[in-house]
Amino acid sequence: MAAAALTREGGEDAFRRLFRFYRQRDASDLRGVVDFSAPGAQVFRSQLSISSVSDQDASRAGLRPVSQWKAYGLSGYPGFIFIPNPFLPGCQRHWVKQCLKLYPEKPNVCNLDLHMAPEKTTDLWGQSKEQLRRKGSSKWEPRSLLEKLRWVTLGYHYNWDTKKYSANHHTPFPSDLAFLSEQVAAACGFRGFQAQAGILNYYHFDSSLGIHVDESELDHSRPLLSFSFGQSSIFLLGGLKREEAPTAMFMHSGDIMVMSGFSRLLYHAVPRVLPNPEGTALPSCLDQALCSDLPAGSVIEHSSDEDWQVCAKYLQSSRINMTVRQVLAEGQKFPEESGTNGRGQAPSEDSHRENSKAKRHKPDTV
Repeated sequence: MAAAALTREGGEDAFRRLFRFYRQRDASDLRGVVDFSAPGAQVFRSQLSISSVSDQDASRAGLRPVSQWKAYGLSGYPGFIFIPNPFLPGCQRHWVKQCLKLYPEKPNVCNLDLHMAPEKTTDLWGQSKEQLRRKGSSKWEPRSLLEKLRWVTLGYHYNWDTKKYSANHHTPFPSDLAFLSEQVAAACGFRGFQAQAGILNYYHFDSSLGIHVDESELDHSRPLLSFSFGQSSIFLLGGLKREEAPTAMFMHSGDIMVMSGFSRLLYHAVPRVLPNPEGTALPSCLDQALCSDLPAGSVIEHSSDEDWQVCAKYLQSSRINMTVRQVLAEGQKFPEESGTNGRGQAPSEDSHRENSKAKRHKPDTV
């Protein structure tokens, strides 16, 4: 296979060669990409901690009972867990709306803050919704501010310059996302997980996320959780060194990945966003409406038809990824540091690419 042959060539490291292969617009050889909807030889079933999450708490987070989830591992990647869409019908819509309407609001931080006045970024949703709703298919139409969004940070805000978190740059973490994360972590055997930092990545069909390791958190014993919505993508999971060839896998709307243990500090990347494989504008799981009766204490909210029209238009050419991590161990504190407000700039290589001519806004954390 072409992809496999690339890993044996000289020059670039094996991870970079495969990244470039899948990044190509004309790359049509996807036979080597793991598809968890039809697991192959490298895939095995993972056990979940069903008793750790009550059916009521799962439902409050918008999830099916854990006994109904399917979870998979990959040979050679201990601690990696892949959960194909465990969300209840209609519940993905809540998280999409939060990522587009609520989470970009101040005091949270986004890439637009780096080059726009604060008053210009206070209501990205309000400034963008009419433009998005009317948007046609022409790529020459001006982009709304929401379409220029590349990342948002929550909780402890990541400093793109120093690649660190700090105690003095922190805002309240969204309670609904914290609750969702706690249930998923508990189901995977990590009871007591504390959602302390989040990075939301916003991808379009010409976006990618470069090769990196998530090591800035002070506590690596807790997992990294990744939630995907909208269009599909190829995710590359490598080894402890870039010379090790990665495994490619599809990520579809609603899929959850958990990186823990050995897999917590592995190189990974997203070289390419792909149209939903069903061939429709949106995956069918996003066409499902939310049931009218939500359980008591649910963190899920109904989306108005007007709001969902805006979200659906955005997702026709986009993918949203939420990653959540625990930064500090129980009772741990940040080391003393000097002279930074924690905001920083985005890194200069290996990250989101809008296109080769456009100014790049680049997170480096999936």
